[in-house]
Amino acid sequence: MESKKEFFLECYKLGIIKFGRFTLKSGIESPFYVDLRPLASEPKILKNLANYLLEMLPLDNFDLICGVPYAALPMATAMSLESYIPLIIKRKEAKSYGTKKLIEGIYQKGQNCLLVEDVITSGKSLVETIAEVEQEDLKVSDIVVVLDREQGGKQLLESKGFRVHTLFNITEVCAILQEDGQLTDEEVKRIQDFLQGNHIQFEEKTRLSYEQKLQNAQHSVSKKLLETTLAKKSNLIASADVTTTQELLDLAEKVGPHIIALKTHIDVISDFEYEKTITPLKAIAEKHQFLLMEDRKFADIGNTQELQFTSGVFKITNWADFVTSQVIGGFESLDCFKNVGVVAIIGMSSKGTLTTNSYREEALKIALSHPNVIGGVSQNALPDEVLLFTPGVNLADSGDGKGQQYNTPEHVFQTLHTDFIIVGRGIYKSENPEQAAVTYKNEGWNAYLNSLKKS
Repeated sequence: MESKKEFFLECYKLGIIKFGRFTLKSGIESPFYVDLRPLASEPKILKNLANYLLEMLPLDNFDLICGVPYAALPMATAMSLESYIPLIIKRKEAKSYGTKKLIEGIYQKGQNCLLVEDVITSGKSLVETIAEVEQEDLKVSDIVVVLDREQGGKQLLESKGFRVHTLFNITEVCAILQEDGQLTDEEVKRIQDFLQGNHIQFEEKTRLSYEQKLQNAQHSVSKKLLETTLAKKSNLIASADVTTTQELLDLAEKVGPHIIALKTHIDVISDFEYEKTITPLKAIAEKHQFLLMEDRKFADIGNTQELQFTSGVFKITNWADFVTSQVIGGFESLDCFKNVGVVAIIGMSSKGTLTTNSYREEALKIALSHPNVIGGVSQNALPDEVLLFTPGVNLADSGDGKGQQYNTPEHVFQTLHTDFIIVGRGIYKSENPEQAAVTYKNEGWNAYLNSLKKS
């Protein structure tokens, strides 16, 4: 291959950098504009670029290559062809049909993925991409970038522990072009002045502490949940998916000291009797200071939901502190839950769920505006105004073979800024449910504390 300088000058002929006055997406006026997409139209240059990028890297470290959409996709593809490292493709957003995957390709949990980016500015798109790739249980340690605009993105990512390999930076590029007579001293000075005055600080969303959320809480159940969380130093909700009264009461007694709430599916209790099931359950909850969450997932018109909530053998209104409800019935369907808190189902953790982006947006609008709603069940981050309850948390497994997708406490607190983890089989199916509850309590609390440090 030609020298690195000669290679850049060949690339420059394609118009990948323009100088003048350009208004960027951020509204800032920049003296230069970078667009590396023309490189994909020149096969020889694209092939050479792939090899230059690969030469900078410890290739034995990587199992997969992924290009940040869209400009880096052809670069990542060329690198895959040259290195024989498998390629995966990340979509900008998951399809609303078909498999609805965000990551396409063949990969396995725990593999190390190299990210490829064309231009780095603030680093925001890379931070978001890393979170999405890691949500698929892949690891990201290295990022390779064709051009660094030197506006803070590289430093941001390196401060987070990622290794960032850059082929060119804008200062180096300007020096090459100045030496070649393509830029004047005055133009170079203007670019240098711009870089010094436009170092972008990417402000990530910081999570609120439980104390801060308690100060802002409006609903009595929100306040009680947060007070219990702080008192017990636990954010753990145990899911009691058992089928007999004795199993329910035994589990409640064992895990009670370590949880803030017990989540029930009361309609699966085969021998349910109000006095034999609910009365002792309420006594155990009071003894160990935890709340009762009935995971009924109401999903009907308001009048029907009110009957389901107040009537029948279960009389949920008499004992549940908060309930889950779909919001498919609309805003007014939640009016019947006057004496409890409502956790709205914004998104589900099962593979192939129909809670698409558009559904989540509309469901969230209802959750944010209805006075009975205290929070949401979601696999995505939610605004600070509502509490986030994240199910599908398990330390041991990645799934159950029935579509359930599991997350770790560290992931959901760091990436989603969750407030409470909901653990089912990881506790009630374990040989020692009490010890499992202690483990999840400690893991959840430590993950919360770590997320405060990193935010």
